Amino acid sequence: MFIYTDDQAYWTLGASGNNQAFTPHLDLLAKQSAFFENAYVTTPVCSPSRVSLMTGQYASEYGILDFIPQPGHRLYDPKKPQGLDPNSITFPEVLSLAGYKTGLIGKWHLGDWTEPGADQHFHPTNQGYEYFMGITGGGESPIDPNLEENGVIRKMKGLTVDILTDRALQFLENNKENPFLLSVHYRSPHAKWLPVADEDWAPYGDQDMKVPHPNYPDLDIVKVKTKMKEYMASSSGVDRNVGKLLRQLEDLGLSVNTIVIFTSDHGYNMGHNGIEHKGNGYWITKQDHPATENLAANSRPNLYDQSLHVPVIIRWPGVIEPGLRVKETFTNMDWYPTVLEMAGANIPENKVLRGRSIVPILKGQKLKNWDNDLYTEYSMINYSNALMRSYRTAEWKLVKDFKDPTRDELYHLAKDPDERINLIEQNSIEVNRVITDLTDKIYKKMEEIGDPLLGSIQRP
Repeated sequence: MFIYTDDQAYWTLGASGNNQAFTPHLDLLAKQSAFFENAYVTTPVCSPSRVSLMTGQYASEYGILDFIPQPGHRLYDPKKPQGLDPNSITFPEVLSLAGYKTGLIGKWHLGDWTEPGADQHFHPTNQGYEYFMGITGGGESPIDPNLEENGVIRKMKGLTVDILTDRALQFLENNKENPFLLSVHYRSPHAKWLPVADEDWAPYGDQDMKVPHPNYPDLDIVKVKTKMKEYMASSSGVDRNVGKLLRQLEDLGLSVNTIVIFTSDHGYNMGHNGIEHKGNGYWITKQDHPATENLAANSRPNLYDQSLHVPVIIRWPGVIEPGLRVKETFTNMDWYPTVLEMAGANIPENKVLRGRSIVPILKGQKLKNWDNDLYTEYSMINYSNALMRSYRTAEWKLVKDFKDPTRDELYHLAKDPDERINLIEQNSIEVNRVITDLTDKIYKKMEEIGDPLLGSIQRP
């Protein structure tokens, strides 16, 4: 059972150290499981991140650079439908061929909308899922949503998070005798966050929410606190529904032989470094930031750790020692080989994989050669223009924007883990050495994956 949320940051869980978070079911699950302290995505926006999950490769390798607009959105071009190449071999497809009953309930956002004239070949049922119910596009209301079921979109009554859970419970009931892959892709806590159930709002109604960077210049603290409550309440709605899924596994006698995974498509900022949102963030300050040649008003494209850092919990009864804390760097590209190894399925012949299986670490093995460096990418083409590539070590992090080099950033993570002090202009021997070294690593990674951006830039 693969539970996948939308826009849920690492810091939203009590298990992550947030004492204001009301997430009792996920906190208990973390105690029963392996909890990852350093899990990241390689692109901090919905569609590209989901490409890496499904394929084990960088999104740029599939030409999906930013979120995919859906019909009716002003960015949608009906002459150029976008989606995950149906010829790609996704991990659900491999599991389906290995005999698993596969179902996706929730958000897809990798192409296709069931409407007249829409191109159907990007549909999740062409990517390894035998059953689909939910949202093929990027967004939907948190209440009374329009959801696809049996190939037809219709309006349904109730909170979206609850409706999706009800269908997931039915899937478990219907497939309790079969090996299954159930992907539950919640659209929560993606904005808009309200309404939520009364019990999800109750823990936050009277709380004075903590602001992560309260001294950030011109930060709109009132707005941050207000939005923080709504965002956290939506996250608690996810937690409540995860509790339902876990109880269903118990009631059906499936807990002992079912692997449970919980994670998110990317992180989220809520006042961190003066911004909100994810990789396509924007300023949450009192004064507006005017538009520039490449950026819309108040736009702040970024590859901050807060946008990349996600929660990861894996419960594997009889294999993972409960309470295991995984400190190794893990990315969303590692899911493909990890899930297949856990399920006993073979990696397809000639399949290109950029990730690696973390199963040995889950089994308690100490690996000396695990590479903890992190390479990330984001070519923002919607709303603003930024061509960002980043390389991160345990000590340093360099972010290059090939669209506008004046936006390059360098952080000394060992001393500045919150990425508050940009050292890119500090002309010192050490800084210049680090910039040269990490720039070289960025170019080598771009060459390794055949980054299409290489064709339009001149390497120094």
